[in-house]
Amino acid sequence: MGVRHHVRLQRSRVTYVVAAIGLVVMVVVLFVDLLGMSGRAVTSVTTVQYNYSDALMRSLLYFEGQRSGKLPTTQRVTWRGDSALEDGESAGVNLTGGYYDAGDNVKFGFPMAFTITMLSWSVIEYKSQLQSTNQLSYALSAIQWGTDYFLKAHVAPNVFFGEVGDGNSDHACWMRPEDMTTPRGAYQINASHPGSDLAGETAAAMAAASIAFQTIDANYSTRLVTHAQQLFNFANTYRGKYSDSITVVDPFYDSYSGYDDELLWAAIWLWDATGNTTYLNYFINNAASLGGTGTAMNQFSWDNKYVGVQLKATKLLFDGTATAYTSTLQAYQAKAEYFLCAALQKNKGPQIQLTPGGLLSIQNSSNMQYVATSAFVLTVAYDYYNNAGKTLSHCTSSIQNSQLLAVATSQVNYILGENPRNISYLVGFGSSFPQQVHHRGASIPSIKVHPQLVSCNGGYNGYYNSPNPNPNVHNGALVAGPDQNDNFQDDRSNHAMTEPSTYNTAPLVGVFARLAAAVGSNSSEGAMITRAGVGAAIAPVTTTNVATPIEITQSLADQWELNGKIYNKYIVTISNKSTMTLTSVKLVVHNLGATITTSNTSATTSIQGLAKTSANGNIYMLPHWITSFKPDQTITFTYAHHPQYGAAKFFLLSYGTSNAYNK
Repeated sequence: MGVRHHVRLQRSRVTYVVAAIGLVVMVVVLFVDLLGMSGRAVTSVTTVQYNYSDALMRSLLYFEGQRSGKLPTTQRVTWRGDSALEDGESAGVNLTGGYYDAGDNVKFGFPMAFTITMLSWSVIEYKSQLQSTNQLSYALSAIQWGTDYFLKAHVAPNVFFGEVGDGNSDHACWMRPEDMTTPRGAYQINASHPGSDLAGETAAAMAAASIAFQTIDANYSTRLVTHAQQLFNFANTYRGKYSDSITVVDPFYDSYSGYDDELLWAAIWLWDATGNTTYLNYFINNAASLGGTGTAMNQFSWDNKYVGVQLKATKLLFDGTATAYTSTLQAYQAKAEYFLCAALQKNKGPQIQLTPGGLLSIQNSSNMQYVATSAFVLTVAYDYYNNAGKTLSHCTSSIQNSQLLAVATSQVNYILGENPRNISYLVGFGSSFPQQVHHRGASIPSIKVHPQLVSCNGGYNGYYNSPNPNPNVHNGALVAGPDQNDNFQDDRSNHAMTEPSTYNTAPLVGVFARLAAAVGSNSSEGAMITRAGVGAAIAPVTTTNVATPIEITQSLADQWELNGKIYNKYIVTISNKSTMTLTSVKLVVHNLGATITTSNTSATTSIQGLAKTSANGNIYMLPHWITSFKPDQTITFTYAHHPQYGAAKFFLLSYGTSNAYNK
């Protein structure tokens, strides 16, 4: 495990990418509707690009592979065994259970609590979808494995054990958790050594979990909310950063953003869990002083909860149950939309950067954690806005709600394989995924296969440095992922790319459930997800090596079936945004090259009306009748292809200028 990166400052460079979900290449016509070729329109889709149900199943298996303690008889990840059965003994407390955070064998309470909050939020929002995919019981088990541990760790109202083991000694060894010989010290926060962020996040986790269990186990739910209330009081009364009290957490999970966000986060979850206006009043009265209405973020993470706080405040505004606080809730909403607009490349401030392949790029190292939370926020925001009949009001231009879900799905699809490397970053999904995952247990043969002790140095010499794939496939592990240029090195020594974490996978549980249920239905929404979002604007594509006076935008306009095959129709608009009249405009078009088969012909694809500069090339000229491209002029054309690869990509290659007409 490496240092968990945190970014607070906004990025300033803007890039653009096609934000639709990907589809194959099969191009045809300029201003021609293929429905005229004896095709029939379809309003739903029965085939999908990715099996979100399978991804969901694997994501919940992952948490079973991260378990610490005595494993239950229902354990499905059989290469794991019991571990850390003496945790807490040095402090006179039973601290068995819980989760190892990532590829090591330390139980870090702060990211573990965020993991449980996200799993619980997933169940709260998408309980019926989890039920329809037969994964609800596994999601609840994943939550309870964490909350049972928190109940043990919260030994008194103002005492909470926030870590077992320490990263420095743990990282000096490469051992299976079943073999651990590293120190298992237990570290606590208390009134003299506070940790408002840790106590606040754990309060949020237990409050959210209490809602998830409310109709499943009322007694357990009540127990959780009681502890959540005590932890919130502890966090609020004895203020301080937990990383100043549990110093061994440095440099792994320092509280970079402080504890103000966790106090608001805990308060809004306790309001949801109890209906006690004390928590609502706290959330409103401290909105400004704790940064909720003044902090705009480009990330949502284990350390920084402001975007989650602001999105939940937006839901509260839409629900209309706190009308006395409308102005404060609207201020929260404005900051939530800062993040949403930035993800859509429509922010009035800096945008969230995109890699050339279309991945949100918030941190160059271990970026997938931010991608996963962003996908969750965008998905939940889509539902909040859509159900309330509202749309985003703080972006640079009007936004359709479908764009939120389209961008969320594009991120999920990138994770699952629609990326420049054509691999899944979710381990076990598909036929190509990382083989050298940075994970001690997965990289060493199971204790059930190789019962002999694998020592501290023996693990490094025999397995960490091995060029071979891991012997155990850690299904559902979302690795840290590629860099800002989509580069990825499948090497277990590169923890910044190949290490998975619980808080990477947790947000995807809700997103996978949401997409799986929608695609499995015959609803127009399900078709929209499969088709990448009809009507969702695709962000402009620009070249990086040519100063471009034009803007190119795409949107998915229609879908139909022809001779048993599905086709998607795109509208492409080219606009001259300069003050010059352009001539000899040349475009480079990628992702063209398949064929369209009709009942009696098979024709090589082309864009009719655009002229290729060479028979086998991918460079096109504008239609011959357009001799000049004037300022503010737009040219619109359509093309169609199968929903399998990515949408075609258009880049400006070159152009000339004319003085015949200037703006």
